[in-house]
Amino acid sequence: MKVVGFCGYSGSGKTTLVEQLVARLRLAGHRVSVVKHAHHDFDIDQPGKDSHRHRAAGAYEVVIASNRRMAKIREYDVEADPGPHQLIAELSDADWVLVEGFKHADLLKIEIWRAQTGQRVQYPNDPFIVAIATDSPEALPQPTQLPVLDLNDADAVAAWLLAQSDRHDYRSPYDADNEAAYGDSARQAADAEPARGSGSAARRNDPPR
Repeated sequence: MKVVGFCGYSGSGKTTLVEQLVARLRLAGHRVSVVKHAHHDFDIDQPGKDSHRHRAAGAYEVVIASNRRMAKIREYDVEADPGPHQLIAELSDADWVLVEGFKHADLLKIEIWRAQTGQRVQYPNDPFIVAIATDSPEALPQPTQLPVLDLNDADAVAAWLLAQSDRHDYRSPYDADNEAAYGDSARQAADAEPARGSGSAARRNDPPR
């Protein structure tokens, strides 16, 4: 499985680019999943629906399924802030996982930046950023040797990702080969998992070299 993150401030165009990349990677024959960071009060359920009634009655998890789709809604017993590795562990197998948000995650990431937002850049201080997608390359505030991609050319960004696919192989820190390097991170992720959960291992990626 390949994993890549997309970080940037609100209004930079993360969601639009991720949406376009999902379509293009699917056209290339890949199964694509998305992990997105949301505000604490988000809800995909609707009051009055059966699933909402089950949650309101105190169910820890509610799984809703039809012959077309399935959704799982979990209510944490205590406030939790699951990281991207814990959320990736919840997914079924996919060829690519696109992670939107989680700007400080230890995942290889593409930074999305528009000069008009007036926001600072992240790439000078984040070793996990492997490329910058922008509509204003001439306005980048600091010189960089990272690839600079055209934010308005999703075909080119998708082609770059596919060309770099081996670099984005995703490995679990719980695997024996990675335990020595990532043991502390794995234990920290496990400690952060709520007491009641799926039991799936958290995962992380290699930092760029």
